[in-house]
Amino acid sequence: MSSQAKGPTVARRRLRIALRAAREGASLTQEHAAELLEWSLSKVIRIEAGTVGISSTDLRASLQLYNVTNPAEVHRLLALARIARQRDWLAPYKEHLPTAYSAYIGLEREASALYFYQPLVIPGIMQTEAYATAVIPSTAPTVPPEEKRVISKRVRFERQRNLLNGADGPVIDAILDESVLHRIFGGAAIMREQLLHLVTLGNSPRISLRVLAFNAGINTLSGPFVVLEFPDQADADAVYLESAVSTSHVLDRADGITKHRQVFDRLSAASMSPADSLEYIALFAARYGDQIAQ
Repeated sequence: MSSQAKGPTVARRRLRIALRAAREGASLTQEHAAELLEWSLSKVIRIEAGTVGISSTDLRASLQLYNVTNPAEVHRLLALARIARQRDWLAPYKEHLPTAYSAYIGLEREASALYFYQPLVIPGIMQTEAYATAVIPSTAPTVPPEEKRVISKRVRFERQRNLLNGADGPVIDAILDESVLHRIFGGAAIMREQLLHLVTLGNSPRISLRVLAFNAGINTLSGPFVVLEFPDQADADAVYLESAVSTSHVLDRADGITKHRQVFDRLSAASMSPADSLEYIALFAARYGDQIAQ
């Protein structure tokens, strides 16, 4: 039996997955369901995508159409809809953030494990303030206005507080391409501080950092992604695909999740061990320190 979702993002995800499964179980297309409910097609699409909430009245109408009549299941879905309509800590910032990124932030907070692959920059939750200040405008398609830049940093550090502090956060397994260590943002002093911060994080009992070296003998064209695992069996794993130049999105279809798990496992097998990786990162930090001294 599933536990109650703690936040609106997970509740919204459970609800939209359940509605999609119920509609498909009733052998209805989105177009046909919209016609029978006398809704616009876009409304059905947005509800199933989780980009809008659903009222109790609309939910009851959907469940009746999809032949979902079990009282316990109806009660569960109505409860999810109520939680999904609640505001969370991210609500004041959502208008400034991409929709998929907002959804991902809500999911990661309830994850039991996060598996990062990052070929471009240090993962956001591991960035120092100085590194984040340097990297945000460099990785955005256009330099964001100052207000958005400040909000991006504020959200990033709230995520760090939620995920890295305390003993009940998720297990974090991160693979960094070696190019991340070479790519300089903000100068040698900022890079040294950032890499020493990584070494500190890597010594945490629930954080594993590994470097995929240039000579690892593996080629990947994959961009940055995160695989999320959840503690409740009601919540299928998810994948967040990050992009600075196109649309980021969250995958929850089984085939997409399996593919990215396989990619992560392949990269993991080719990466340096956590201990060797921390030594390697510390070596780069020392090199940046030498540059400062010159």
